Amino acid sequence: MTGKPTQIMIRVWIATLMGIHMTAVAEDSPPNFVMFLADDMGYGDAACYGHPVIQTPNLDQFAKQGMKFTQCYSASSVCSPSRSAILTGRTPYRNGVFTWIPGGSHLHLRKSEITIATLLKKKGYDTCHVGKWHLNGKFNSPNQPQPNDHGYNHWLATQNNASPSHKNPSNFVLNGKPVGKTKGYSALLVADEGIRWLKKVRNKSKPFFLAVWTHEPHLPIESDPKFMDLYKQFKDEGIRQHHGNITQLDQAFGNLMKALDQLGLAENTFVFFTSDNGPEGRGNNGRTRGSTGGLRNRKRAVYEGGIRVPGIIRWPDKIKPGSVSHQPIIGSDFFTTVCKIANVQIPQDRVIDGVDITTAFTGGTVERKTPLYWRCNIAPGGVKVAMRIGDYKILAPEDFSRFEMYNIAKDEKETTNLALKEPEKFEEMKKAFISLNKEIETEGPDWWKNYGRRRKGRKVKGPRIGKGIDKTGHFDVVKGGTVTKSDLGYQITSTGEAFALKKLESTAAKSITFTLKYKTALKAGTRNACLVFGTSPTNNKLMKAGSMIGLSAHGIFEGAWNNLNNGSITRSKYDQAKAIEASVTIDLKKRVVTATIGKKTIKQKLPAEIKSIKYFGYYVKATTSYFSKITVRTDNKE
Repeated sequence: MTGKPTQIMIRVWIATLMGIHMTAVAEDSPPNFVMFLADDMGYGDAACYGHPVIQTPNLDQFAKQGMKFTQCYSASSVCSPSRSAILTGRTPYRNGVFTWIPGGSHLHLRKSEITIATLLKKKGYDTCHVGKWHLNGKFNSPNQPQPNDHGYNHWLATQNNASPSHKNPSNFVLNGKPVGKTKGYSALLVADEGIRWLKKVRNKSKPFFLAVWTHEPHLPIESDPKFMDLYKQFKDEGIRQHHGNITQLDQAFGNLMKALDQLGLAENTFVFFTSDNGPEGRGNNGRTRGSTGGLRNRKRAVYEGGIRVPGIIRWPDKIKPGSVSHQPIIGSDFFTTVCKIANVQIPQDRVIDGVDITTAFTGGTVERKTPLYWRCNIAPGGVKVAMRIGDYKILAPEDFSRFEMYNIAKDEKETTNLALKEPEKFEEMKKAFISLNKEIETEGPDWWKNYGRRRKGRKVKGPRIGKGIDKTGHFDVVKGGTVTKSDLGYQITSTGEAFALKKLESTAAKSITFTLKYKTALKAGTRNACLVFGTSPTNNKLMKAGSMIGLSAHGIFEGAWNNLNNGSITRSKYDQAKAIEASVTIDLKKRVVTATIGKKTIKQKLPAEIKSIKYFGYYVKATTSYFSKITVRTDNKE
């Protein structure tokens, strides 16, 4: 009788010791890290940040489990720079990614920059990136660094936006190999790949770093009807699409958090949710209905509405559930904070702008030697640079010809300029502002110096376009897409840039006029259609004249799509569902292109390389459009 209780006691004693040992191992094991980044999500877009309508149950629950920051900033008011700062801890004008990166651009996150993924990989972490990348122009090319060159063992990514929209995107690349068309919605697809990596791919003997960077709610927005149905009270489809898109994003985040729980990883994982910049558009039309929470301006601006974003961190047993911090933090702080937590040496050969914010986790203050700094070359209204020290924020144009200063603690909506009212404080801030800006400009690559002139005066080459498919047999050259017949005449579909060309029977030497109609085949997403013409059947040398239908604009531009801003673009109101009539005349003697599109007339100088017109046809970018046959009238021939 005494033997059995003794054996039972021994088993209990062993189990107790094993439990103590396992607890000690768990407490001593390195923490995991998840960086979940939304795209264009405004400060006021989540219910837990005060939105009265949008439903974000998973983010709301996450905020109750962790710490919500009321003054969390992105490092830039546009996407690529903000992302570069998260990975490097360095303000964008130091690391070189100073503006958003068009496809085919020379801009990229240089190999010389040290990312948090690289440091953690060297420390023994397994690493994964899923979602938007947008840190190079030559995506999935050996000519520029890719995610694997910056420390990621596994990656599923797009260069920029999901294309043709968030629904069934077809431009994902998995570890260097194009995936092709997928079924589902982008944020959920991205989160699913992160979950798959956690469950089946990662090395489970190692701690991990997982970056989940969604496309939502960046344009072209497309939301699952089940999320749009939550907002049936709105007749405006744009509102239903945007609000549903945020809830779609929230669901993806919730799926990932549930997976961490199911895998027993949540307790030892540091999770940071934030956004790359403020909301797109004006907030009152289309699908750009993001909220700044009442803050001034929006995406691209260095006022609060362009840079203040949601920021929530959960770290069980280290952060009190449901806590709130009013400490100012910025995206670049992620780098330094993770280095601190993971016991990784911060690089000593360069300036690191981000600081360790773990003091805020227990209610303390965040100290920083380098002030908070923002600069956006495409900010509207002339004010493009800003700096914050303590409660004060100072702003100026890039030439520092005038200044504004605000006390953010008392005036977060930036309504009262204190530059003249507090002269001593202003002089102190101005001196520090100019000094910091000069230091940053000196250290970083000078890509920014000629970029404005490059965008406006010099053509930027686009990516190489592959072979297309002509199912009509009517065209001499088809690249990048598929041409089929339609009721209007032709249909062209492409996930990137595409054109279909015919060769003129006789080369036009003096003047030629093209007349056609076109319309979008899509209700949402990227929508455009252009006439295309030139001397050579090469995308970078062809000229386009037509409509950016989704933007309610008409225009003429030369070369690839990323030269759009170099051209002549005009906004116009028109019914996007109806066919648009266009007449385009090329005067080769006066060297001018005149396009009459709808009721608008646009003119653009003809580039020197187009000496004559040999080819003409249709052009689209990441969309499906219908075209009529083109009527050609030449005044004379060679």
